[in-house]
Amino acid sequence: MTTSRRRFLTGTTAGLALAGVAAKAKGQARPARVRRIATEEAFATPELVKAWLDIARADPGSSLDVSTGILSIFDNPRPGSNQDRFRRQLLDLDTERVAEMDAAGVDVQLLSVTIPGVQMFEPALASRLAIATNDHLAAAIARHPTRFAGLACFAPQDPGPAVMEMERAVTTLGMKGFIVNSHTANLYLDDPRFAPILEAAQALDRPIYLHPRAPSNGMAAPFRDYSMGGSIWGFGIEAGTHAVRMILGGVFDRYPRLRIVLGHMGEALPFWMWRLDHMAARRAKDGRMKPLALAPSQYFRRNFAVTTSGFESPDVLDLVIGAAGIDNVMWAIDYPYESSRDAVAFLEKASLSSDQRATIFHRNAERLFRIA
Repeated sequence: MTTSRRRFLTGTTAGLALAGVAAKAKGQARPARVRRIATEEAFATPELVKAWLDIARADPGSSLDVSTGILSIFDNPRPGSNQDRFRRQLLDLDTERVAEMDAAGVDVQLLSVTIPGVQMFEPALASRLAIATNDHLAAAIARHPTRFAGLACFAPQDPGPAVMEMERAVTTLGMKGFIVNSHTANLYLDDPRFAPILEAAQALDRPIYLHPRAPSNGMAAPFRDYSMGGSIWGFGIEAGTHAVRMILGGVFDRYPRLRIVLGHMGEALPFWMWRLDHMAARRAKDGRMKPLALAPSQYFRRNFAVTTSGFESPDVLDLVIGAAGIDNVMWAIDYPYESSRDAVAFLEKASLSSDQRATIFHRNAERLFRIA
């Protein structure tokens, strides 16, 4: 006797439904899906795009950022290309973005302005654009209060107004922290002129997400060939160098409660931790470096958090959890540059306990960024 496909499917569905009822009756109900908060998700504004293109077209060689991102994405990208999609999705803070989140099962995106943010402009313009960008972001969050949260940008090249904007962003706009796109005028946050910004971040008790950008002019030359300046290599080298400068420069002795977030599985720092500890101790002993209160690895666990953005390697995840501690690892996608579905699948399939998975998917983000 043969069974029709329709009868088989009907019977199977009914059987599964009855099995689910039986499991529930026995106290074995299927656990609810864990909440997913993505913590490095990019956006842009039309005003920023225009300002970036003004600089890029006037002086294409002024910065490696121009060739690695601005012109390829925003200056008439080829229709149907990835760059064309990036441009459209970066500018969208409503329909397509929310639909992509729904399709992949993403509950919340923590939004931050894409590279290079406001950090390539002269100070007054940078400060004005930071205010406008944060207002634009706050309006999007107000339209989607359960789906979006935000990191505020500011102009490090204009420290006084930057501190004022940091305070406004937290106390008035409700932002969850700050985004700094690595170097500013080829300088890094260990430079004394940025001290007011670090003091403000510590006083406001909000983390700074230290996001990569193309290598600064002082280190850019070897990265100009083979498309090395972008996400394939240069971005991580730039941000990792920035973080190491902050550690070895004693920033976290001066600001012990300052929190820095690194994307992309820690920009290679977890791999380097043993050697950083080893060589820092040697250099302090022979007088080549000022002694630090802690070993670099201890600052990494105390002052840093790491996200998985754009990096879907199980082996690297294990390394990062070991170096940073499970309570300092957060999930991220790197939308729109990476696939939301792939990022979800990566963490769902990772060799983690259900408690560890929930910790990385949402608990750490809720705690560190104060996301309700």
